[in-house]
Amino acid sequence: MTRILDVPLVRMDGPIDGPINTQVTTQLRSYSKWAPCEQGVTMVWRDLSIYALTGGNSSTQHRGLKRIINNVTGVVRSGTLMALMGASGAGKSTLMSALACREAPGTIIHGDILVNGRKVGPFMHTMSGFVHQEDLFVGTLTVLEHLTFMVNLKVDRRMSQRDKEHLIDELIQRSGLTMCTNTRIGHAGDGKVLSGGEKKRLAFATELITKPNILFCDEPTTGLDSFSARYIVRTLQDLARQGTAIICTIHQPSSELFSMFHEVMLLTEGRVAFMGPPRDALAFFAEHGHQCPDNYNPADFMIGLLATYPGDENTSRRTAHRICDLFAVSPMAEQRDIVVNLEYHMAEKAEFDIEGHHGRRMRNLRWYKKIYWLVYRAFLSVTRDSSIQTLRIVQKIGIAITAGLCFIGAVDKTQKGIQAMQGAIFICVSENTFVPMYSVLSTFPQDFPLLLREKKSGLYSIGQYYIAHLLAMTPGLVFEPLIFMCIGYWLMGLRQTFYAFGMTVLAAIMSMHASTACGYFFSAVFNNVPLALACLVPFDNVLMMTSGIFIQLDTLPEYLAWTKYLSWLMYSSETMAIVQWENIYNISCPVEPNLPCLENGDAVLDQYSFSANNLTRDLCALCGFYVVFHFLAYLFLWRRTKK
Repeated sequence: MTRILDVPLVRMDGPIDGPINTQVTTQLRSYSKWAPCEQGVTMVWRDLSIYALTGGNSSTQHRGLKRIINNVTGVVRSGTLMALMGASGAGKSTLMSALACREAPGTIIHGDILVNGRKVGPFMHTMSGFVHQEDLFVGTLTVLEHLTFMVNLKVDRRMSQRDKEHLIDELIQRSGLTMCTNTRIGHAGDGKVLSGGEKKRLAFATELITKPNILFCDEPTTGLDSFSARYIVRTLQDLARQGTAIICTIHQPSSELFSMFHEVMLLTEGRVAFMGPPRDALAFFAEHGHQCPDNYNPADFMIGLLATYPGDENTSRRTAHRICDLFAVSPMAEQRDIVVNLEYHMAEKAEFDIEGHHGRRMRNLRWYKKIYWLVYRAFLSVTRDSSIQTLRIVQKIGIAITAGLCFIGAVDKTQKGIQAMQGAIFICVSENTFVPMYSVLSTFPQDFPLLLREKKSGLYSIGQYYIAHLLAMTPGLVFEPLIFMCIGYWLMGLRQTFYAFGMTVLAAIMSMHASTACGYFFSAVFNNVPLALACLVPFDNVLMMTSGIFIQLDTLPEYLAWTKYLSWLMYSSETMAIVQWENIYNISCPVEPNLPCLENGDAVLDQYSFSANNLTRDLCALCGFYVVFHFLAYLFLWRRTKK
């Protein structure tokens, strides 16, 4: 190995003490391939160990620590495309997540990671990009709409609209998505949607909006054909030429892809087996008795050599540990350590322009504009998903017509008409309660992965997301009960006054809002829909039994009487009953004198334990259910994201 300025390459186990010769420092920067750039960004990590919590949560089961990364040291600089490689379980994704300051909960990190002399922290979300292995998008949006949303949330709010449009056009062209600009991203099973390779390119375009200094990519070629994989790696090469430092994990690359990386870092059981250019990796392995056969993929050869084989664990581990030990004392490792220790020394001496790479301080979008763009995306998603919107409207119209035809001529001011009236009221209440409640149970379990990813990226807060989601859903929660009542109310023959119709519609709308809030609450509490259903169905039975239709509420046992106050069905039913029976004084009675007779509206209300004096209380209670359930849903959703 060539020496730099004839200075012995001595491994340094700690930071450099005392002054360093300026000429040596300058020429280290000029000649060493590991030297940090004075412009751009340089990331170094030294003696980095990462542990994960293991074990159960119960008091009888103690939690322990499992070491995933073991004293790893490395460096990556601007213009470098580095691949983290190794067998499954080697620690590739764990190391990259820690470097990107996106480690999983329960992860413990020992050691230092510096970016231009500054310890990594939340600022990494603004100066770096992270392309995940799994592409998560709102499938109902088009490529243009997705990038418009992301650009408005990610860029400096002082950027003009013209510059934003130019940036979007540039991203679409650079990512090769010009022909897909107005194509929906889509989900599996949809019609004309983006392919896997196109989604991956869209993911890259999304992360390039902020022009990050460092780009992290988790398995960017997994699941792609050879052409798409080459296209992705060539895109990474182009970004590196423009000065971006790129670190990506990659699984079983072809020999062509392997040679396209500037640096490779081979890991085995959390240790470094090699770090350097791909061409030097084969020479290093061959030097120590492991010659790659001709016409054999060098990546597969080295990964297989470092893997642990079932049934032969001891032998394979001894081979892997021997290679790690040999690299630790190699000239390449010594040269790497010189640069790493130099970076730490300059950080201690404040010789870095730590904030220089940030340029002008970025100003994020104001909170109300973030809500606007979140409403924009959510509203597009709701209105374009026929299974959520169109089908529900058709269903409302069909049920309203069917129920109205069943009650034609049955609702009148007679003793028989009383039962028909209460039945019609129950249909109006239940139809605007149970369907909307169950329809939103999948909202948060389905959207949570994307919500968590975007929240961690600092795009918005949980409160902004929740408020925007409510605003986007509100038009549907008003239109659906309104169209149901406009058809069903008049067909059923309910009270023919504008006041009675308006109050009945108001009660139906508020009932739907309260039930939807309850559905959001169960959706936020539970991680999956079956579990939420298992707990919601018994709760619904309590709601129906205490609605006042099936049983006289005054006859409930004292130990259950309080349950009626938890049922918004009771408040909705009482509201509708009041507006239908209020000021009714002449209900005809049967000729037979021994049969019961309710002569006026007050008697009817009393029969169901209702009171005309409770109208204001009922409306306030419905508003209270709406507020309380949404607050609890937000609280549990916020708690889940914290975990």
